[in-house]
Amino acid sequence: MAFNKKALISGLFAALAAIVSPAAALDLTNVAFIQSVDKPTSIPVGHLEFCQSRPAECQPHAQVVPAMPLTDANWQQLVSINAYYNQNIVPVTDQDLYRVGEFWTYPNGYGDCEDFALAKRRDLINAGWPASTLMIAVVKEANGNGHAVLIARTDRGDFVLDNQDGAIRLWSDTPYKFIKRQSQAHAGQWVDMLDDRVFTTASIGQ
Repeated sequence: MAFNKKALISGLFAALAAIVSPAAALDLTNVAFIQSVDKPTSIPVGHLEFCQSRPAECQPHAQVVPAMPLTDANWQQLVSINAYYNQNIVPVTDQDLYRVGEFWTYPNGYGDCEDFALAKRRDLINAGWPASTLMIAVVKEANGNGHAVLIARTDRGDFVLDNQDGAIRLWSDTPYKFIKRQSQAHAGQWVDMLDDRVFTTASIGQ
């Protein structure tokens, strides 16, 4: 999947302009952070099977870092890793690729949205990001279809890495309804997200 370079850069600058100024003490109740329920919720079946085959990747985090400080270097890591997979992985559904409805795995040239998110999360962890700051989330598109993205929790908000959009945006600047995500404390557990935004669709001709 290729993206227009000029549009990508424009989107990145728009995201940077929307970043809230970091406070002396991190305030996770700020609107730049999507709120979640404390207790665990159901795990997506694809991730449950992924964890069964790769239990080492679905353990409690030894250290829970609330948010990653967003520096120029960290931002460039987000940009480069997001762009790499969006440009080099061919999006294919699990049904077409594996003949099953849902199968989470790392992409090998091909993959669906969950595979993109898994690969980006892995590479960012390898680049030094704390695992607790990188959470795969299940969302709904405007048409009601399910989708998965990666949330990078920084001290300036929750940013979304999406294989359908070349720009990295704050969660609130995306067109999705956020349903649930991985727990910050445990990579193998999930929590519901509280997305009370109201979406409106303009009538044709307006």
